Amino acid sequence: MLKSVGFLAAILVLTGCGKLSTIPQEPKTTPEAFLAAQHWITVHLGDAQVVISQPTSSIIVYFVGLFTILVGFRFYQHRNNQQSKLWWAIGLFLTGFGALLAGTSYQAFGYEIKCHGREFCTYTSWWEVHYMLLSALGMNAFLIASAYSSTRGFFRKSIMLYAVIHSIVYSALLMYGAFVPVQFLVSFELLMLSSAPAVVFVLGLHTNAFRISHDAMNRKLRNTWLVFLLVGIAYGTWLALGLTQPLWNHGIWFTENDVLHVGMIGWVYFLLKRLPKLLRDL
Repeated sequence: MLKSVGFLAAILVLTGCGKLSTIPQEPKTTPEAFLAAQHWITVHLGDAQVVISQPTSSIIVYFVGLFTILVGFRFYQHRNNQQSKLWWAIGLFLTGFGALLAGTSYQAFGYEIKCHGREFCTYTSWWEVHYMLLSALGMNAFLIASAYSSTRGFFRKSIMLYAVIHSIVYSALLMYGAFVPVQFLVSFELLMLSSAPAVVFVLGLHTNAFRISHDAMNRKLRNTWLVFLLVGIAYGTWLALGLTQPLWNHGIWFTENDVLHVGMIGWVYFLLKRLPKLLRDL
């Protein structure tokens, strides 16, 4: 897995070109329409002006990234030669850095990256592609961590093999979608769909492990992934109900992404409480 991560990191160096910017937002959106649909401010840097999109949302997502990285250090500091703790730390590092990239393009500098100087805004950016890559790798790191904490032998090796294959296949599809380009392959929807089996699996794995052993670690891990699933459901519900625009019509900027990010703050805090000390390899 670590060799695969190193190989995929090398790919990032090669992603400075391609046709990603030719994918337009649907429906086609002008820079003016992009700003009209959200909260934004202008920051003056000398003679230059920089548009900060969704400033409150940017603060939230940057906090998610930094907090997740700090909690990752907590797991790393308490690893005590436990591979499960090491892989939780790796997953949190990848997820945290991914959140910082996401906040840069989806929120803070979304206008500058995807709209400024263009006739129509682009659908995505390399910042977002790299975010999705790190998020997918992070989810597979969590999967490997669960393999170490609650499985052994052939079953453990099978889970780890799946994580490696999934990382390679998803990364290849993502990069293919960025260079060709293919919108669905670089979408957040594909990231969620490809990660869903792992979430359901680890929830079932720790639920079954707790049913057998009734131990505190697997109870905590079961609840961890249950909370993660509930955060995803809250995000999807907010998005499906279309609550962002009605709130914005009343001057309140709070989006489905804010629901997701606030939920992630709660999820990471939930991890921080007791799990670094409880976690151990089977």
